[in-house]
Amino acid sequence: HTSMTSVAAAGARALWHRFPRRLASTSASPPVVSEVRDSVARVTLANPKQRNSLSLETLRLLESTLNKHADDSAVRAVLLRSDGPVFSSGHNLREMDQGEALRRDVMSQCSRLMLRLHSLPLPVIAQVSGLATAAGCQLVASCDLAVAASSARFATPGVKIGLFCSTPAVALARSVNGKMAMRMLLTGEPITAQEALNSGLVSHVAEDADLETTTEALVAMVTRHSRPVVAMGKQTFYQQVKLPRDEAYRLCESTMLANLRLPDAQEGIAAFLEKRQPNWSHSDKEIVEKQK
Repeated sequence: HTSMTSVAAAGARALWHRFPRRLASTSASPPVVSEVRDSVARVTLANPKQRNSLSLETLRLLESTLNKHADDSAVRAVLLRSDGPVFSSGHNLREMDQGEALRRDVMSQCSRLMLRLHSLPLPVIAQVSGLATAAGCQLVASCDLAVAASSARFATPGVKIGLFCSTPAVALARSVNGKMAMRMLLTGEPITAQEALNSGLVSHVAEDADLETTTEALVAMVTRHSRPVVAMGKQTFYQQVKLPRDEAYRLCESTMLANLRLPDAQEGIAAFLEKRQPNWSHSDKEIVEKQK
């Protein structure tokens, strides 16, 4: 008897072992493309011939693209997706074989990108189809929300080639429980989309045919809110989870008081009391109350 999970694992192993050969191909087109539509920056990993590997060029392009959209006041969220059957295979292993200086650049740039995903003043939503491995899995874990196709798989298989996925483990351990993280890191075997959902690696799972519509519905729910309110809330969330409970409460008290001084907070409360829809200004300039 062969389970569906074992079949998927065998397929993932075969894919991993073909990794060096597939990376030999090159593409003249940029590995990252983006467009803004309906207030959403749609960022696409667009190098399927190299399995959307996170080369140094790709990592730099991702960071610069995120920064560009963060500076655009018309953008309310970032949707991260991919072309081809693999979401991302992680680092380009050929770069790992070109000397210490390049390795350091790759690792440093990758960490900067993952940290930027958290500090970005916009929600980042991943739409995942296919396989997300190693740093590709780390990329998913670093997003604020993630919608996975039911056929998607997630793995940190570095241990199989003698390169433990230590940097992916940082994001992974902050998304899933410790036992699941160590299962993925120590065995290198992929987990299913449902297992990823159950363990907290992704926030939603959709049937393959419904992946885009499910993701778009989620994006629409997120982008209907005030940009500065969401930015303030996201920043504080990631700050407070690292703090002892009493310090977290003090930080969040201060944040809520600052939030109340935003025009959109006052508009939202007024709209609620008046039983109407709010009209967001998206202004981040705090209102200074007159002393009574």
